[in-house]
Amino acid sequence: MSADTPPPVIVSPRLEQILQTLPDPAFAGRLRKAYIAAAQAIARLSDMDLVKYETDSTESGADLSLWEEMAPVIRDTVVDVNTLLNVIREQFSGPLPAGGADGFQAKAREASSALQESMAQMAQQITQLGEAMRNPSVVSDRWTLLAEIQRFRSSFREQISNLVYTSITAFVDVARKEVVPGYEAEVKASMTVRAIVADLGRILSARLAKVRDAGPAELQANAQQLQNEMDAFGRTAAYRGLRAQDKRHFIELRGKVGPLAAMAAPPKEELLSAVEALDGLVRGLASVNQRQVLIINDREVWAACGVRLERAMGLVDSDPATAARLLAEAAAIGQSLYGRESNMDAFLRKARKAPLASLTGPELRATLENLQGLLANLGVT
Repeated sequence: MSADTPPPVIVSPRLEQILQTLPDPAFAGRLRKAYIAAAQAIARLSDMDLVKYETDSTESGADLSLWEEMAPVIRDTVVDVNTLLNVIREQFSGPLPAGGADGFQAKAREASSALQESMAQMAQQITQLGEAMRNPSVVSDRWTLLAEIQRFRSSFREQISNLVYTSITAFVDVARKEVVPGYEAEVKASMTVRAIVADLGRILSARLAKVRDAGPAELQANAQQLQNEMDAFGRTAAYRGLRAQDKRHFIELRGKVGPLAAMAAPPKEELLSAVEALDGLVRGLASVNQRQVLIINDREVWAACGVRLERAMGLVDSDPATAARLLAEAAAIGQSLYGRESNMDAFLRKARKAPLASLTGPELRATLENLQGLLANLGVT
């Protein structure tokens, strides 16, 4: 294999282990081909960086040059999804296993049905993608076009992930991160967006308070600091992970802040309006919590933290050292919830520096109860 040849796509070790245990090797082979195709599709749908198609202007229409750039992306999106759908059609259009121990036939039918149902949904969505690309309101605006392409590719990745998970769980209960290709990377990327957006929200809340209280001599410094804060956010992974339309609004506001920062005495009302608008935009980015990967992750983390805290509370009097260790473990696991809720965020920031594993006595109990209460208020179900 040459250095330029990509490594062959294989399924995850846990997924391969499950396939090896199925009583029908032929059916397992059919599933394996579908899962390899799914992994290839997810990888290809994830590797497009839309940033290079963006612009610093929010007024730019979808001109011919953009179409020349985006046509291959749209084509490849359709080809990548159709390649997976063709594999599923080839592998699951024939007869299913005729029998098997422990209800294997019923499980195989359930897995096959899950694959075929997902195939039908994605085929329908390909049609919707084609319709969107013929919609004048979409194709006449650069940012709307980028947003739609981004939305479809994200939706396809999510559906393919579900395709793998729902079909393999017909045979065994398993965590998504063990079997879904690219799942852990997707979770990590979403957590990064959430955490950075939460920190920006805190910064903007403080900036808003300062601008409200600022005198005329302090307005330019606040405008310049706001400009620096926006520039710093624009260099983060969170900014790259934003939806195209959110980036558009951010750029619009950045265009308003720049001239204000250049003024010796910027009008307070204009600066305050810009900060309030940016604060509202960032608060709206909390919708990242509704991403399926974060909903699933947060449920798992919430449960894992809860189990440790419950055990710790049972040991706080008889074995405080173990209780403190469990508290520290729960706080460490809970760091992946950062950005979900402000009070929990404040606790997690302190926990990064606090020696939780060495707490004793009333402080240990109070900290345990505090974290239990914060978890209960997260609204994770």
